[in-house]
Amino acid sequence: MELQFITSFAVITPDSQRSRELYVDALGLPLAAEGDGYLHSEAIDGSKSFGVWPLEQAARACFGVPDWPADRPVPQASVEFEVADTDGVQVAAQELTTKGFTLLHDARTEPWGQTVARLQSSEGLIVGISYAPMMHS
Repeated sequence: MELQFITSFAVITPDSQRSRELYVDALGLPLAAEGDGYLHSEAIDGSKSFGVWPLEQAARACFGVPDWPADRPVPQASVEFEVADTDGVQVAAQELTTKGFTLLHDARTEPWGQTVARLQSSEGLIVGISYAPMMHS
């Protein structure tokens, strides 16, 4: 697997309003709200994408349900690493599985066009291997 850059970093929040108060109101980050409550920006120097991801959305993205499973550590953040193309996501996912890591889900294409496979690290971090076409234009 050949990683190209960090695609995104997002804090995972159980309280979207309180996180908005910190990241937008207090720190002044130029985060735009998506219709579903996800805050993000691709206009912060030094970052391809920074986001505030509601825990409910992280649970849906990883498990297809709104509640994080009780048998897993509740994640505090998510980081995604970019590969060169869509096929590279599946190659990386297979490599990680071969090395003994258990994926939360295999490579799949999200509605916004990003292909991603995710696992949870021993620290509880959601780690994604991604190909986001919008990051390559």
